[in-house]
Amino acid sequence: MSKIKIMSNRRRFLGQLGAGASLVTLGGCDAFDGVLGLGHPALGFLRKANALTMGAQRAIQGPATMAREYPPSAIRQDQRPNGSTDPQTDDYLAVQKDDFAGYRLQVTGLVDKPLSLSLNELRQMPSRTQITRHDCVEGWSCIAQWTGVQLSRVLDRAGIKPAARYVVFHCYDSMDDTLGDDSTLYYESIDLISAYHPQTILAYGLNGQTLPIANGAPLRVRIEQQLGYKMAKYIRAIEIVDSFAKIAGGNGGYWEDRGYDWYAGS
Repeated sequence: MSKIKIMSNRRRFLGQLGAGASLVTLGGCDAFDGVLGLGHPALGFLRKANALTMGAQRAIQGPATMAREYPPSAIRQDQRPNGSTDPQTDDYLAVQKDDFAGYRLQVTGLVDKPLSLSLNELRQMPSRTQITRHDCVEGWSCIAQWTGVQLSRVLDRAGIKPAARYVVFHCYDSMDDTLGDDSTLYYESIDLISAYHPQTILAYGLNGQTLPIANGAPLRVRIEQQLGYKMAKYIRAIEIVDSFAKIAGGNGGYWEDRGYDWYAGS
């Protein structure tokens, strides 16, 4: 059985458990995909309910509630990588040369001033270091120290237009390297509330060292209030949009196009 099939079944199982325990949480709309089909109108209702759950969670916790941060003594192992760990796309292999000396982060879309930032320019911006727990949808967790620039600082430098609603992370890695799936490049998205959260950072450091390739070098996003698959690795560009309906499968992320929830609050 392929890895993607195993993950899909595991996700479906967890979703069925959640649905059985409480339809209010609706944590796994994909649990119904095999029964209703991806185009079934009932799925639209379930996804609206999922959005309601997101709103309720934020109303209870507050949009800027901080994820728990830990002391250095809580770091007891290397950060376990999630997703792809060794991208082999031509563009990534080209930028990987000379320790990413030629890397530039592109910031485009609904902004007043498109940006093209080198790693050194990102490192020269005020940084934030946080020790947090990474929660994977597969059920494992790991505590590590992450260092990077707050995404809000980059967005403020670019200037967000009033019509902006989402931040889309376009990545270098293709999941076919890991799962034998297809050639779709990984992508993810969050809304502006998550983007401007103080703990949402573009990380270039891990446990006091330069971010390793297996963990997303040269740059990955940390969104500490959501599950691991939302934290895109190998970021090549950030696009500010008012809708992601016309990007890839139209659901706001690589895994979301395959049935995962867009909001993955942990």
